[in-house]
Amino acid sequence: MPVHPQTRRFLDIVDSWSRLDGPEPSVEEMRRQVAAVFPRERRPMAEVRELTVPGEGGAVPVRLYRPVRRSPLPVLVYLHGGGWVVGGPDNVDAVCRDLAAGAGCAVLNVDYRLAPEHPFPAAVRDAWAVTAAAVDEPGRFGADPRAVAVAGDSAGGNLAAAVALLARERGVRLAHQLLVYPVTDTAMDTPSYAEFARGYGLDAAAMARCLRLYRGDADPADPLLAPLRAPDLSGAAPATVITAECDVLRDEGEAYARRLEEAGVPAVLRRYEGVVHSFFLLPEMFDTGVEALRFAVRRLRAAFAAAAEDAAPARKDGAA
Repeated sequence: MPVHPQTRRFLDIVDSWSRLDGPEPSVEEMRRQVAAVFPRERRPMAEVRELTVPGEGGAVPVRLYRPVRRSPLPVLVYLHGGGWVVGGPDNVDAVCRDLAAGAGCAVLNVDYRLAPEHPFPAAVRDAWAVTAAAVDEPGRFGADPRAVAVAGDSAGGNLAAAVALLARERGVRLAHQLLVYPVTDTAMDTPSYAEFARGYGLDAAAMARCLRLYRGDADPADPLLAPLRAPDLSGAAPATVITAECDVLRDEGEAYARRLEEAGVPAVLRRYEGVVHSFFLLPEMFDTGVEALRFAVRRLRAAFAAAAEDAAPARKDGAA
């Protein structure tokens, strides 16, 4: 299927930024470029507050959004993309506000540590610290500990999937995992990697560089780095997986959704045709971004409603 005209306009913009024949940009140059990509209008919230959560590597900065002042609310822990190397809370500020308003939940936008300064598993540990805090200290966030979900896009989707696996292992019951074009493997050998390796926004070479910086000397088959390689996915939180047709990450995200279903985990996969990586964060550029956001909101609302009806305890053993 040919790319959508909106996708072509987006790719023309991305191409105008590129230095394909020049030297490889430094990490700092990459970070400055990404910081300027998402100048979206921000929806007002009843409360937006900066706070920190204790983590293994020190305090983890978190931006809390609350669409209404009443408590408790379901809570969504959101993990931004950027290849674990670039990006931050500002890049997903708009979508966090949209998800909070649409799903009627508080959102915790996590400013996890970035590679290469902090390679794997630093980001996973920060993501886990915030998720565990939402369950163990719900009063800090006005949260309902029975209705905690995780979400993320791209590398953030990888972290959300990793957190869902940790939650299963540590007895934390999550309401849902929303994975938007997630990284789920380290092999980079799928047909979508070959078909969309260059010229579709997220180039295979850029993804390989980011993975190299993040992975360090870790085992490429570690399930917290490559969730698709987990030997058993049973018992993980119910999932929604969103993919883009013209994206190197498409096939591994869809393979993960299939693995979840095969393991008996309720999982819904939705592929959006003719679009590329990042479309979910750019609804002002992509009509399908608006559609995908509405779909994600419906899935989260259903998950939170189901969690509210379930009287089972949020924790099995009280361990963090």
